[in-house]
Amino acid sequence: MATETTAAATSNFQSPDFRPVQKPPDLRPEISAAHDGLHFWQFMIAGSIAGMVEHMAMFPVDTVKTHMQALGSCPIKSVKVSHALRSIIQTDGPTALYRGIAAMGLGAGPAHAVYFSVYEVCKKRFSGDNPNNTLAHALSGVCATVSSDAVLTPMDMVKQRLQLGKVTAYKGMWDCVKTVFREEGIGAFYASYKTTVFMNAPYTAVHFATYEAAKRSLMEISPESASDERLFVHATAGAAAGALAAAVTTPLDVVKTQLQCQGVCGCDRFTSGSIGDVIRVIVKKDGYRGLMRGWIPRMLFHAPAAAICWSTYEAFKGFFDGLNQH
Repeated sequence: MATETTAAATSNFQSPDFRPVQKPPDLRPEISAAHDGLHFWQFMIAGSIAGMVEHMAMFPVDTVKTHMQALGSCPIKSVKVSHALRSIIQTDGPTALYRGIAAMGLGAGPAHAVYFSVYEVCKKRFSGDNPNNTLAHALSGVCATVSSDAVLTPMDMVKQRLQLGKVTAYKGMWDCVKTVFREEGIGAFYASYKTTVFMNAPYTAVHFATYEAAKRSLMEISPESASDERLFVHATAGAAAGALAAAVTTPLDVVKTQLQCQGVCGCDRFTSGSIGDVIRVIVKKDGYRGLMRGWIPRMLFHAPAAAICWSTYEAFKGFFDGLNQH
């Protein structure tokens, strides 16, 4: 009887305008999953493939840049892109443009896997409730580059020494690794690490901040067709970010090349490895313009390379997202 009375009283106070409150969804992610609906290992695979595609596609331009930045390297004496390219081909043939590509392939895959996975994890943590936080994107990029440079720097050094041509007398990638280790020690593989981090930290901060901002702006221009133009948006934003970041950090890239190629093909040897010492030598030899050696091929490399990299990365993210939904 009491139960019936209570039920009746309750029904009298119920309004047809009221709706039962649904239980909120569980927003806590699985331990093994990151944001965007992807797992950590999927970010790593997408980043690894994107990095290898980027560097393989643009490798000849990188070879020209290395020759232009290696002061005293033979036979390059001109700072013009056309002269450098013609001299490389005339001296060693067209295949010289691809010397060292195996070393870059071996280093780029793991390095970019670390790069993008660290970036995604840090972006999620630093952004908080604001996914458009530019500072969070920049800081995430810095964390990503510090981690990935530790993986890539040794093979990047091998790659640049092989790029300088037959005069380096290395028979191949593994011969270069063994020779450098035997004659110069393990420290030679990381001689430019500090400079690389100092260069890539601002490069990546500018790159990621520009990329996220440009991507957001492009999608706001035509939000109704944003999904249809997704590839175009990523490619355009990536190209703008790559070009701007490359131009800003060219002087430190010249320093990095000098440290990685020291003692090879007429390049100076540096006892301290100090960035300031290298800059003084460059300015003494070639003036302040020497700090901008190779800026044109560097921009020609990074603009399309970033477009290729981001497009490939986002494409594979989309592929994995589709797999996860099935």
